[in-house]
Amino acid sequence: MSSHREAPEISKDPVADNTDVYAFVSPDKPDTVTLIANYIPLEKPDGGPNFYEFGDDVRYSINVSNRGDARADISFEFRFTTLVRNPESFLYNTGPITSLDSPNWNRRQLYSVTKVTRDGDRRTIASGLRCPPCNIGPRSTPNYAALAAAAVNQLPSGRQIFAGQRAEGFFVDLGSIFDLGTLRPFQNLHLIPSAAAVGINGTQGLNVHSIALQIPARELTRDGKAPTDPSAAASVIGVWAAAARQRSRIYDGPEGRDVHTGPFRQVSRLAMPLVNEVLIPMGKKDRWNSQPPHQDGQFLTYVEHPELARLLPVLYPGVFPNLAGLSAARADLVAIFLTGLPAGVVAGFQNFTGPLQADLLRLNMAIRPTPTPNPLGLVAGDAAGFPNGRRVFDDVVTVELRGLAGATYPLVNPAYTPDAAAVAIADGTGNTNPPYLDHFPYLGTPAGGYQTTPGTPHT
Repeated sequence: MSSHREAPEISKDPVADNTDVYAFVSPDKPDTVTLIANYIPLEKPDGGPNFYEFGDDVRYSINVSNRGDARADISFEFRFTTLVRNPESFLYNTGPITSLDSPNWNRRQLYSVTKVTRDGDRRTIASGLRCPPCNIGPRSTPNYAALAAAAVNQLPSGRQIFAGQRAEGFFVDLGSIFDLGTLRPFQNLHLIPSAAAVGINGTQGLNVHSIALQIPARELTRDGKAPTDPSAAASVIGVWAAAARQRSRIYDGPEGRDVHTGPFRQVSRLAMPLVNEVLIPMGKKDRWNSQPPHQDGQFLTYVEHPELARLLPVLYPGVFPNLAGLSAARADLVAIFLTGLPAGVVAGFQNFTGPLQADLLRLNMAIRPTPTPNPLGLVAGDAAGFPNGRRVFDDVVTVELRGLAGATYPLVNPAYTPDAAAVAIADGTGNTNPPYLDHFPYLGTPAGGYQTTPGTPHT
């Protein structure tokens, strides 16, 4: 998965678990950039009576670096407060929820947004903003799309903010990929073969909680000017999201509540998809989640020599002979994941933030959206897509699988010939959840609890 349950400790703390980060020039408002951070992996829509919600005790943040040193120049911090109308009822709602102030909605959440700059300035830009409820079903949330739309908050200076449940936009065949690297369309070539089959989206029918921010691009640049030159270093930003908890947690027995004190410490972070999931080894995953991006040089070896690239020739005998002979450090992956691509590697494109190695989602904001986007992004000639930032529909699993299989190595060593499979490999999935929106917050309407169909029983 992109970053769902990717490390031992954070898998026990889902409300603080980053699942995906997106950063892209807004297709319908190209003078703005949309930043989305998802949390709470694998939400089952019918998970009542305690439906999913953000943690009041978690500090969520979306961070932007615009100087090339992988330190936050601008951070947007989000804090949530849960309000219960009737603590004597076990119900999430006592009737249809037809508006965000419905008296039938028993457990609501409000939130505040604080902008923090590198010089230490902290400014609350909004407070008392309302989250929508979870999508419960046609009787409880009869017009869910309208409820969610009402939770899109218009703020001064052209900003929009949303926080609440959305359909999971990330797609991947979870059941196969963690079964010894099986890719169903190619499993006839696996070391333990079976007939080739269509991929199955493991996130089908599941939801997440999203924090989405749309903001004028000029607010994110180092010089405060709208980015217009794709070749300029000032047009590129690095983005990551994080979650932090206070250091001390005391269990208050009589009331059954925890008391949190002390300074906040990061417990989860995410930028490029699948880094901690696939590249970082088990014994380092929790440490990786605790570290700031500017210290990612300590993990360089796992990007230069990824384990999955070594496993593919073993799991698919005879399919990746050239990859099997590739022992050099993977400078292509270092550029994609840790520095951005400098000018000259891909004609007419760069999202280079400098030589410092850091996991950031790098976005060249001067590259405008294409009217005919390709979900394979840059490798398919669409420079507005991944790894130039990440749009909600980008097929990051396929792109990264092909990169790990050697398809991108000729960018740094033209003498290398990728295996034929490297440019064809895929897990065979696509979005099977509600369709993406063509406007903010772009992720689809979440699946409803009543409408949920149980999975296929084991046979």
